[in-house]
Amino acid sequence: MTAGDDPIARGFPSDPMDLALDWLPGGANQCLMTLSTLDEGAPDSRTMLLSEVTRDGFHFHTDALSRKCAQIAADARVSLTILLAEQSRQLVVQGTADAAPAAEIAQAYRDRGPYLQQLAWMNTPEFAAADDASRTRQWARFSTEHTGGFSPPGSWTGYVVRPRLLRFWIGAADTASRRVEYVATDGGWEATFRAG
Repeated sequence: MTAGDDPIARGFPSDPMDLALDWLPGGANQCLMTLSTLDEGAPDSRTMLLSEVTRDGFHFHTDALSRKCAQIAADARVSLTILLAEQSRQLVVQGTADAAPAAEIAQAYRDRGPYLQQLAWMNTPEFAAADDASRTRQWARFSTEHTGGFSPPGSWTGYVVRPRLLRFWIGAADTASRRVEYVATDGGWEATFRAG
């Protein structure tokens, strides 16, 4: 690789988390992402909230009884796709989902708005199967019964995705888009340019 082909020599950081933190600033619950897990070898994806990005990795929180948690328990390899459409950017993260600390899990619940706090209690297969009128009544009743706020349900949990690969896509109106890919090595990170 020549200096011209090396993203680091062209001004990209040697640590991709520096770039991730620059792209995804702010506190909790800042953007949506697509989480992809493996379901008996086949990919399974859903859009959910990215709770936080730290030096440790990418944090998300959810119901421990969900299908995605069962899939992570069977195979902790995951992929995240974070689209920043207004900035013409996209970040893809491949890594391993580890259990988040208990204090972080509790804080993530407190950081959510009332709707998402209630959703953590009510987003069950039984509620999903109910007819619309019943769902509306149950939702309103549960909300009325908890006017003082919500505490986390016992099944509330969280994960930290520790990346082994990060791929930053950068769009451009006046030329072709491109990707900068970082792959973890024993000595740190190896960065290369990829076609858009």
